[in-house]
Amino acid sequence: MVEKFWLKSYDAHVKPTLTYPTDDLGTILTTKMKEFPDKIAIYFMDAEYTYKEVLEYSQRFATFLQKNGIEKGDVVSICLPNTPQYLIAVYGTYMAGATISGCSPLMSAPEIQYQLEDSNAKAIVTMDIVYEKRLTPLLETLPNLKLIIPTNISEFMGFGGFKVFMGKLIKKIPKGKMDPYPGRTVVPFLEALKTEVDIKKISINNNVDPALIQYTGGTTGRPKGTIITHANLVANLTQFDAWLGREHGKEVLISAFPFFHIAGYLIGLFLPFISGTQTLIANPRDTDHIIKELMDKKPSSFGNVPTLFLMIMNNPKFKEVPAEVLDNITLYVSGAAPFPEEAIRTFEKAFHAQNKFVEVYGMTETSPLASANPALGTKKIGTVGLPLSDTEVKIIDIDTGKELGIGEPGEILIKGPQVTKGYHNKPEETKEAFDSEGFFHTGDVGVFDEEGYIKIVDRTKDMLIVSGFKVYSVHVEEVLTKHPDIEILAIIGVPNPDRPGAEIVKAVVQLKEGVSEADEVKESIREFAEEKLSKYEVPKIWEFREELPLTLVGKVQKKALRNNPEG
Repeated sequence: MVEKFWLKSYDAHVKPTLTYPTDDLGTILTTKMKEFPDKIAIYFMDAEYTYKEVLEYSQRFATFLQKNGIEKGDVVSICLPNTPQYLIAVYGTYMAGATISGCSPLMSAPEIQYQLEDSNAKAIVTMDIVYEKRLTPLLETLPNLKLIIPTNISEFMGFGGFKVFMGKLIKKIPKGKMDPYPGRTVVPFLEALKTEVDIKKISINNNVDPALIQYTGGTTGRPKGTIITHANLVANLTQFDAWLGREHGKEVLISAFPFFHIAGYLIGLFLPFISGTQTLIANPRDTDHIIKELMDKKPSSFGNVPTLFLMIMNNPKFKEVPAEVLDNITLYVSGAAPFPEEAIRTFEKAFHAQNKFVEVYGMTETSPLASANPALGTKKIGTVGLPLSDTEVKIIDIDTGKELGIGEPGEILIKGPQVTKGYHNKPEETKEAFDSEGFFHTGDVGVFDEEGYIKIVDRTKDMLIVSGFKVYSVHVEEVLTKHPDIEILAIIGVPNPDRPGAEIVKAVVQLKEGVSEADEVKESIREFAEEKLSKYEVPKIWEFREELPLTLVGKVQKKALRNNPEG
């Protein structure tokens, strides 16, 4: 048992051990929605939906699934942007006793095909344009996919008929055909919601039955489907609720985390869990819209990835946000990617976020949260905080497996009620992911300080070996982003042709808007690196790009940089 020396740093309201609900997610969501029936559950564009309405829609959807042959354990794939349809489909699927698998609507046809095949999905909820253009050509190769439920993003917008019509006419709202397909049941989403409520009660074993098969990013080969049980998600919801200590029935959140990403998915469940209101952002790149929603909805909390926070801050329209709107936000949550300390300081000033900014850490396999900075107490900028209640963390030497002490960087291992049981149809990968004591190998390199706060130093695969020294790319990136001309950069390793097994440090840099790639700027950055870094950490190769490739949640795609070094 790892000594939980971090408990001394907990907020007073957080207990080291929690009691977890024993009901399944479908039952919990139904109960929670009945507690505040008239509270707004969802804002979407100009529309709003109460919990009473969302519950009715979800129960109708659940009945529709059951009447169309979806049974316990069957997988329903949801391939949508952040829309009310996504949440209604999730809640309804759980009420029907089935399993979810999230799918990005921006994926290519082969990527969608792989996920549907691997998860053995029996049903899919997707955009009409995705159904027509990408899914229909695949259906002959997907014999198990029997039920298709297409929808259009406009259906829950509430703009009014003319605006929706004009949006489709000028192609701002993509529209596809919802034609029948031989041998498959194709029912538009709005038709499915006409089903009268008549749900058969399904018995769920929380510790065994999968609630979610969530695919990882596939940075090392094909994506793996992570099996997340009802108990895993219920535990993480309970842990995060206990950690934040927010008043139920009061929260108004804006978040652009996509629901097909595990962080967004948890938020989609967390708001009904605490009877809060969520403002949906269908296009996270539309920072004009996010700023408008900030001013209109006046949220109490705001969650985003670091890059999106910075994009909003750099939008000229952000200056129009009144101070009282920002002061009303009492909680900022950031995760899914590192947030350089210097950038956080700038962000805190711009957003009036001093002592409101909670960095969190986790991954798909931890459902997703494993640690967080305290909601009320000391927030150590540049760390991902303390392990959550009932969560054990140990740090081991990457080479020997020996447990390390405070201040020594090594691989982070995690054990807790939120940790996955393994990967779908991948017993060997599951076995390799856990040690003999049941701790999950995260692949992240971190270090504990004396008070139990964790600092992420790198991914094990992103750690470089240079002349026998270990170079942690996150550390180098954090130092170099303090240069006033750098917007964002990535450190990657290039094989050293003169030393087999060793690497050369390469920096790929995106300069701030308006800064030219003049020789004096580049030289200034190189001199800064030589002054601030150890000799073996200084990049030997520098590449400057107009834009770095980002994932949908705002992480730099280092795999793309390695595979496509020329841009």
